[in-house]
Amino acid sequence: MAEPFNEATSDKKVLTAGEEASGRLDVWLAAEFGDELSRSRLKALIKEGAVTLNGAPATDPHKKIKPGDTVVVDIPPAADPEPQGEAIPLDILYEDDDLIVIMKPAGLVVHPAAGNWTGTLVNALIHHCGDSLSGIGGVRRPGIVHRLDKDTTGVMVVAKNDAAHKGLAAQFADHGRTGSLERAYVALVWGQPDRMAGTIDAPLGRSNDRVRRAVRKDLSGDAQEAITHFRVTDRFGAANDATALASLVECRLETGRTHQIRVHMTHIGHPLIGDQDYGAAMRTKSNRLPADLKAKVDSFPRQALHAFLLAFEHPVTGEDLRFEAPVPADLAGLIEAFREIPRAS
Repeated sequence: MAEPFNEATSDKKVLTAGEEASGRLDVWLAAEFGDELSRSRLKALIKEGAVTLNGAPATDPHKKIKPGDTVVVDIPPAADPEPQGEAIPLDILYEDDDLIVIMKPAGLVVHPAAGNWTGTLVNALIHHCGDSLSGIGGVRRPGIVHRLDKDTTGVMVVAKNDAAHKGLAAQFADHGRTGSLERAYVALVWGQPDRMAGTIDAPLGRSNDRVRRAVRKDLSGDAQEAITHFRVTDRFGAANDATALASLVECRLETGRTHQIRVHMTHIGHPLIGDQDYGAAMRTKSNRLPADLKAKVDSFPRQALHAFLLAFEHPVTGEDLRFEAPVPADLAGLIEAFREIPRAS
């Protein structure tokens, strides 16, 4: 019998026919694989040339099997399921025939991936936009030219046709260096940076766990250029020694790497409040807060980050568009609670 087969991860399965083997190749294979692969799937693989019998291609499902035969089944990884439209509400800031601008809430994944095949922004967009998104930017990411982390809120733009997709993608690839693209975020961070404004220029690559990102010394390997400009706009619990318990920081991206702001702010010693991936080492800082504020911080379910500004040139009309979204209620409430901390003596 065949060993348990996982179509998503296995490439080949080698089988040897036993002494009692007989009959058609597709029927015999179906019995060998049991519930792992259907007979119709195996029959299709045979016709596609993905099965060999004693080293030679076997493209006829009716081919007879006999004892001692060696059969190799070469199965490609299963294709990702094509996302389907779902009636998920969208907070639409602007829409025309070429693009749609939305305010993404916390908890909404942008595009389908392992563990999140449904309930994503893409599913909502397919339902809202219909066939206009078909084929733009790939099956899993139709119309998507940039993204926000699942628990980051803020303004996003999505293309609705090929012309808009190409134009927007070019602007995001240029990072606003020669055009009108602007992206700005508000972040609530622990402590206070050593200067009120500055630039973090630190390449980012995958960390050892292959999921998170980490600062690299140079651009070797998978590292990419990453530049964040920041400006401290408020300080909370400020002391006479020019320190503070927390700060409100405006971050503007010159590049747009995965988790860029979160990693960069941690890199300079001021991770985002609520960031479980990059700010866990600062978790005990909440012990220095008043009891009611400590409770708010400890229960805050996400990184305190909001993309409040997105500006770009309309990819079809050439018009300069600018969108701002107010800080959502959960983060606004946390910021106000920090503002109530008395100044340290």
